[in-house]
Amino acid sequence: MSRRDSSQAPSGRAVALRYDGGDGAPVVVASGMGYLAEKIVEVASESGVPVYEDNSLATMLSQLALGQEIPDSLYRAIVEIYVYFLNFDPNDPEKARRKREALEAPPAPQAEDPSAQDGGAGQGQSAKGAT
Repeated sequence: MSRRDSSQAPSGRAVALRYDGGDGAPVVVASGMGYLAEKIVEVASESGVPVYEDNSLATMLSQLALGQEIPDSLYRAIVEIYVYFLNFDPNDPEKARRKREALEAPPAPQAEDPSAQDGGAGQGQSAKGAT
């Protein structure tokens, strides 16, 4: 499982999952480290399969046997990947990553509205709207 820019070095570990729908969970279909991880990512990229990077998740998934369904404890992480793929735009592969990072980033501190302190001028406007 790796989401990566092709200019970055590989994370060193990759896992491929397959989900056929239905009641079952996604299944591990490939797993490897080093050169094999590079090949997994390369084949996915060449096949038009979006690639998602999460080193800790890849480490956990790589401990599963090939053909094994992912455990319940990893469902939340897999859902996040599924949502990433739903938002994936092949014309802008980094779009979903930027969106995810923007959601995870702490909110920027807002400047205090000076009109709120003087008790009247500009009342009814937020600090954002009073530019």
